[in-house]
Amino acid sequence: MIPVNVLTGFLGSGKTTLLRHILDDPAFAGCAVLINEFGEIGLDHHLLQAVDEDVVLMQSGCICCTIRGDLGRAIRGLYDRREAGTIPAFGRLIVETTGLADPIPILATVMSEPVIRHHFRLGNVIATVDAVNGAMQLDRQPEAAKQAAVADRILLTKTDLAAPEAVAALEARLTALNPAAPLWRSANAPPAAEILIGSDAFDPATKPAEIRRWFDLARWTGSAARHRHEHDVNRHDRSIAAFVLEVEGRVDWTVFGIWLTLLLHSRGDDVLRVKGLLHVAGVDTPVVVQGAQHIVHAPSHLDAWPDGDRRSRLVFITRGIARAEIEQSFAAFQAAFAEAAPTLA
Repeated sequence: MIPVNVLTGFLGSGKTTLLRHILDDPAFAGCAVLINEFGEIGLDHHLLQAVDEDVVLMQSGCICCTIRGDLGRAIRGLYDRREAGTIPAFGRLIVETTGLADPIPILATVMSEPVIRHHFRLGNVIATVDAVNGAMQLDRQPEAAKQAAVADRILLTKTDLAAPEAVAALEARLTALNPAAPLWRSANAPPAAEILIGSDAFDPATKPAEIRRWFDLARWTGSAARHRHEHDVNRHDRSIAAFVLEVEGRVDWTVFGIWLTLLLHSRGDDVLRVKGLLHVAGVDTPVVVQGAQHIVHAPSHLDAWPDGDRRSRLVFITRGIARAEIEQSFAAFQAAFAEAAPTLA
């Protein structure tokens, strides 16, 4: 399964600079990149040859392909070229979104399109946020808030150009918006590519550590949570909340599946991300669940629990849905099934 990493961020936030940084890392020379135009990435000095009108092969061995029309068609076409041997057999795909893009349709394409999900799996979503203009963009642009909310990694760029107090305030705001995502400051030295795209929740070698990170970082401080209420009530990220649903005891997989399906069917537009572990009845090892809006990734298993806590724990990032609504909904659903079980038997 080829991991797909999504690189998102608002206009001018440094996506292209970060992408060049990743592609310059020798450990990721076998990447393919889907971008909107070659000119946007400034790769001319790296180009080795043009494969065809849409694909170029870089000196590093990476492949760059322009997106023309449907993303699913572009991914399938790139894979077909790989299988035909007309381009190198890349081991990772990076999709760079436009600055105004909602990243969730990209995640949905990878997770739900039958041909694509047979060959590809979702990797990390990396969001760049401009330290100089980020607060204003979060205030005015719903896309900027959504990009940060659904990210698995957040990179705060241009921190050398912003006042320290502004950087600290933006960090606190981003942490409240998405506490499960590690956040780094970057002036001219981004984190290593391995940290950003080399470790994710579906990589067998790294997923236990990644999932531990979800729950460690989900226990954010009250000060960060309070910070999100100190701003203009009209800002776009005020309605976005992050919380952890914790369930004692084992979970019936059928009950959970029906409940989550109904939740996403009725409120999927406002469930931006959900990810976590389930302690499923009859299964000794934890089940990893991850979804975005109406789409749920195929579940996977860990070999062992990442810590001593065997409760089911799901990190939700929602828009306009309170923790109490999710808790009450799941509790009521479990109770209804428990009451109906003897009759069904």
